[in-house]
Amino acid sequence: MNNTQSVQALFKPFAFGNLTLPNRIVMAPMTRQFSTDGVPGQDVAAYYRRRAENGVGLIVTEGTVINHPDSSNQANVPHFYGEAALNGWSSVVSAVHEVGGRIIPQIWHMGARGNVGDYSESEIASIVQAFAQAAFEAKQLGFDGIELHGAHGYLIDQFFWEKTNPRTDSYGGDMLARTRFAVEVIEACRRAVGPEFPIVLRISQWKPNDYTAKLAETPALLQQFLTPLVDAGVDIFHCSTRRFWEPEFEGSDLNLAGWVKKLTGRPTITVGSVGLDSDFTSLFTEGKGAGNFKIDGLIEKLEHEEFDLVAVGRALLVDPAWVNKIRDGRAAELIPFTSEAVKTLY
Repeated sequence: MNNTQSVQALFKPFAFGNLTLPNRIVMAPMTRQFSTDGVPGQDVAAYYRRRAENGVGLIVTEGTVINHPDSSNQANVPHFYGEAALNGWSSVVSAVHEVGGRIIPQIWHMGARGNVGDYSESEIASIVQAFAQAAFEAKQLGFDGIELHGAHGYLIDQFFWEKTNPRTDSYGGDMLARTRFAVEVIEACRRAVGPEFPIVLRISQWKPNDYTAKLAETPALLQQFLTPLVDAGVDIFHCSTRRFWEPEFEGSDLNLAGWVKKLTGRPTITVGSVGLDSDFTSLFTEGKGAGNFKIDGLIEKLEHEEFDLVAVGRALLVDPAWVNKIRDGRAAELIPFTSEAVKTLY
């Protein structure tokens, strides 16, 4: 594999419905807590604009919380409700679109204070409606779609996982029942935005307190889990893993994004430690990287359409021009991800 081929794989356009992207690189959502009292300011707009004007194909914003008392316990995580916060997001959308970028908000609820069994059915209904209202606002503000955060132990994922969902009613029990809350959220969001507005769902097997956890131990169980989510209206799955190169199940080289695409036919985004080590940058330096399994594997999987998009997180956090530097073969200019560099968060 040569450098040109690798760049071509990452920089092919991607189209799905009304969403057209210039390349396959997605900015992964990363919580920054720079929105004072939940309101994103001009610094937030400038932060996203810098990534858009430097070639990111699709920006997924940091997590933005819905209008529910438990949705966040962090004062400076941005809201996706209220006039001030929505005006702030309007400025973000304008800033990104002015330079030709595409952007979707990640909409989340950070989780029940105890467990999901503490919520009555009437409160669940109000949370579902809060998600739908946020989706409606996103479309009104001109965003290019939405992402629902259903991973990493946050609220939707708390309903998914049997260890955090002790409910014995129709929202708990077997795997199919544990998808009911997510299905209701997705269906409500779909009604709010109509049939053509892209809905992305971020999922993960791992949990913050258990990196080896699996919602589904086998491909058959994974398909059982995914089918109601597809039927509810998910367009694209954002499949979060810690290391994109690790196979999801024994006996197959497919990672989680590969399996989800195989089982659903939906486009998928792979993510997990892309661009964080010197081995990655060496691929884009002449004469190096030919034998690197991890990165050669990423490009090969992308070329074979095992997944469709590649999300990059911390590398883009410290280097707004990461995409253009990779495209132009300027690996030597990349800003390394270090604890000192991340303090800038610019």
